Amino acid sequence: MSRARMVALDVDGTLMSYAGVISEPVREAVAALRDAGLHVVLATGRGLHATLPVARELGLSAGWAVSSNGAVTTRLDPSAPDGFEVTEVIRFDPAPALRALALELPDALYAVEDLAAGFRVSGEFPAGELSGHVQVVSFDDLLATPATRVVIRAPGSSPEEFHALVERVGLQEVEYAVGYSAWLDLTPGGVSKASALESIRRGLGVEPHETVAIGDGGNDVQMLQWAARGVAMGHATERVRAAADEVTGTIDDDGALAVLRSLLA
Repeated sequence: MSRARMVALDVDGTLMSYAGVISEPVREAVAALRDAGLHVVLATGRGLHATLPVARELGLSAGWAVSSNGAVTTRLDPSAPDGFEVTEVIRFDPAPALRALALELPDALYAVEDLAAGFRVSGEFPAGELSGHVQVVSFDDLLATPATRVVIRAPGSSPEEFHALVERVGLQEVEYAVGYSAWLDLTPGGVSKASALESIRRGLGVEPHETVAIGDGGNDVQMLQWAARGVAMGHATERVRAAADEVTGTIDDDGALAVLRSLLA
């Protein structure tokens, strides 16, 4: 492929360790890509409130960011109020999916994303799993407001059981991604990191063959397939690795670093 011009980067498990640390070499490589004129786009399942601090930590003050698995697109602009402008928000009615899942998982924890602040939840999540302001509300209150993203946490279930549950329930008009633990993300139907990145790519005038993406989770599969060069982290599941063009090292090895440096060669 010719020289890359747009690089889409997942955050957790790709740039950032599970302890919340981005290594100095990775920061330097991202800064070098930025300074070389590449469009470096964070593409994450995190909400906007948790995406912006990562962009600031990496020195990405201008450009684009994709949050909430594609439901929220933000233009980073140091001249804008607060340094950013939300350019697209896609919401869905969470009530049908939540009602169907609650019948199957009555003891699960449910969270509806609050775009600006954090989450409204049905009960207390394990410490550190949700960012921002977390407010416990009744289950009926969760059903009442259109959402960009819904999280279902069932500590007693496995990822395999979550996949089977989604097939059994037959959720309509939503996209879903299952995490490594008993964690299920729901976003509006037809929306993914890939769909948001494609809109950004077209707006920037970047050719499809000039795109690169790095990720490690189930919510990265479509993004890796979208990119001309899709790179899976070494610790990703077989399904994620199969969606990629190549596999790099694990997060413990700073696997993304070799890929970032290769784009500067």
